[in-house]
Amino acid sequence: MTLFKMRCLQQSCIPSIILHSSIRKYSNSVRVRFAPSPTGRIHLGGLRTALYNFLFARATGGKFVIRIEDTDQARLVPGAAEAIEKDLLWTGIKADESPSEGGKYGPYIQSQRLNHYKYYRQILSNETDNLIESGAAYRCFCTDKRLELLRRDAARRGAVPRYDNRCRELSLSEISQNLEKGVPFCVRFKLEKGPDSFEDMIYGKIVLDTASIEGDPVILKSDGFPTYHLACVVDDHLMQISHVLRGLEWQISTSKHLQLYRAFGWKPPQFGHLPLLMNPNGTKLSKRQGDIDVEHFRKTGVFPEVLLSFVTEFGGGFTRERGITSIYNIEDLVKQFNLQSLNTSSCKVDLERLVRMNRMELERKLKDPKSLTILCNQLRDLVLQHHGDQVESSSPAVSDKRLTYLLQWGLPRMSRIEDFFSPDLNYIWSKPSFSVLLEVAKDSSSSLSNILEEVSSVMMKLSDGEKVNIVPAVKDVCRSHNTNYKLAMKGLRAALSGLKAGPPVGEIIENLGIEESICRLQLAAEALKNQSK
Repeated sequence: MTLFKMRCLQQSCIPSIILHSSIRKYSNSVRVRFAPSPTGRIHLGGLRTALYNFLFARATGGKFVIRIEDTDQARLVPGAAEAIEKDLLWTGIKADESPSEGGKYGPYIQSQRLNHYKYYRQILSNETDNLIESGAAYRCFCTDKRLELLRRDAARRGAVPRYDNRCRELSLSEISQNLEKGVPFCVRFKLEKGPDSFEDMIYGKIVLDTASIEGDPVILKSDGFPTYHLACVVDDHLMQISHVLRGLEWQISTSKHLQLYRAFGWKPPQFGHLPLLMNPNGTKLSKRQGDIDVEHFRKTGVFPEVLLSFVTEFGGGFTRERGITSIYNIEDLVKQFNLQSLNTSSCKVDLERLVRMNRMELERKLKDPKSLTILCNQLRDLVLQHHGDQVESSSPAVSDKRLTYLLQWGLPRMSRIEDFFSPDLNYIWSKPSFSVLLEVAKDSSSSLSNILEEVSSVMMKLSDGEKVNIVPAVKDVCRSHNTNYKLAMKGLRAALSGLKAGPPVGEIIENLGIEESICRLQLAAEALKNQSK
């Protein structure tokens, strides 16, 4: 059993009476939460939300909480909750309280908090002092079929689907009859009519008339599971969340949440909404885009500090000169964070800028001996991961000297160390097939075989690591065999790398090293001889 699961199990055993006795005694300390749904990996938008909550907590001496909101069990992805915490830790964002860290306000996974929601269901069902009796909520007996018909009718008319609040008007006798018959029901919250206003920490005064555009929302489903709206309000209250920073798409829900707080008689947290992240074409960034989640960036070699610095360029929140690109660690970001300087306009995400920033950080790390050692170790691990069947950990091909050279050679050409494993650079780590060589040789297998052997003999006089200028030697060999120079160079490139086109032959030899290059030329010459027999 993982520590994550053990923590969750321990938290779920906490007596509910202890937790309920802590109901809402606000202190002056800041408590913020990041509350993702475990429906997939965390993407750039979620990372930014988590980061800004974390920075706000650290800048104010408060607490940062991670709560997993899995009330939508149908969309739950196994392992996603653990992956979210893992990805955040990789960037340096560590929670004070979370499913893995624990805390006195747990459990921190909503599906393990059903006892808490059942408590509030009792409030809803109580005959004397409850939301239903006070008129703030009501039982809805509408079937799934009827709700689907409402959706279809709205689609036919080109209208926004909404519940028509039919069960609001049921008489007491109708409700009693349905209950006696055991008709399944959910509980809907009765939205207040008319405009409702609140002060958004980022956008200022917001006025919404939610009841005019939406039907009454479900707060308790027929299976007893709370919907997002009830669960997040109850949990924010019980966890004493003082400030809620979340994406702008949730601003429309804030009015509903504030009405729930009023209905329960609770003091709400302060709300702030972060501007949307957009694709370059103006569409909303979505977690369904597989190339924008944190795991993808981590696996493709983006440095965590680069990813965080990149995210902070969207929407402000920092006192910096515009157009100046710098890479900051998490401690620097805490010092610079300023909630009042957040922007309110949507932000377009330029992933090409992330590539440039990562190259800039790679260049900086190569100049620092300590960072260079770390990069060499990372590159070696990746080589063994990708080509462990052909490269041993003790091989000269993955020595610190060889890897340092390759990192420095690769800097102008790549922005991530994972770029070393593109198809065009596979030759560095594994011997190529002879298919391209045989295609190049065609009817000149014998003469090209002799050229490869003679060039390898010339190279035997060189020391590994020596700057190679192979051109004069190849020209001399071509003249002695009356062979076309361009054909010979194509043959050499194909023998060494398996490529028809690519880096200069001398550069390929330097990347491989003299010893490995000689070995490949000799094997290629032997293959051509066998072909000509």
